[in-house]
Amino acid sequence: MPVLEINAISKSYGKIKALDAVSFSIPQGSVFGLLGPNGSGKTTLLSIVLDVLQADGGGYKWFGHPPSYLQRKKIGSLLETPNIYHYLTAVQNLRITQSISGRGNEEDIHAVLEKVNLHERKNSRFSTYSLGMKQRLAIAAALLGDPSVLVLDEPTNGLDPVGIAEIRDLIKALSDHGHTVIMASHLLDEVEKVCDHVAILKRGKLIASGTVESVLSAEDCIVLNAADQRLLKECINGYPGLIRMNGTAEGLECYFATGTSAAEQINRFCFEQGLVLSQIVVKKKRLEEKFFELTAE
Repeated sequence: MPVLEINAISKSYGKIKALDAVSFSIPQGSVFGLLGPNGSGKTTLLSIVLDVLQADGGGYKWFGHPPSYLQRKKIGSLLETPNIYHYLTAVQNLRITQSISGRGNEEDIHAVLEKVNLHERKNSRFSTYSLGMKQRLAIAAALLGDPSVLVLDEPTNGLDPVGIAEIRDLIKALSDHGHTVIMASHLLDEVEKVCDHVAILKRGKLIASGTVESVLSAEDCIVLNAADQRLLKECINGYPGLIRMNGTAEGLECYFATGTSAAEQINRFCFEQGLVLSQIVVKKKRLEEKFFELTAE
């Protein structure tokens, strides 16, 4: 059963269509990346499923049921910068969060600090924390009450490479401990490193969703080189199933429908045409490349 089912959700701000009949589901136990350029509708969608905004149309279900207060208690979220006091310690800040939200207890406060690797600094003032530590404390606040799902909007925004690595490792650890993590982000490289499922939005429309592997696997890319690149282009242009080719500094990138080509077959084809390849490399497409392909004008 999916943790979250989104069914044709639409939302407009005046003449601006923020979301246009968006539908997809999020599997239990996944690390799910919600991607899209600025203004694509990511934060609006998260705000709707967290009952912060009201959708104009469509609906959603958490854990197979319509949204309710009981369902919401199973979800921890970090949509904006939390109300954390710089002059208080981590424990003191979490006590305030706990008293306001009603989630967790004193024992739980120490447990979440262990989860985010801040227990040794539990009595240090927030103002003494690095940016990465501050964000980990914000995530600790969302973990109070041990929610089964954690929703994070741009969790690495504004962090340096060290802070980004800290949050990436934390998300992996939370997933290993059984939490489903839903994260919106524009840092595609980080999403590719931690997410196993993804949905891509563009101007409020869903343009791709599924496992990261399936989103990336629409095409095979093989890089070819030969002593005569002009002859190589002429030769490979006659290969069955070729979709397109692109000359790069690495060589001739050749794209084929998934599963329709293999390095050995291409090498044999070129050899039979009298062309000897000097290099043939199967290239794994990165999420960043696919994202820009899908969201290009």
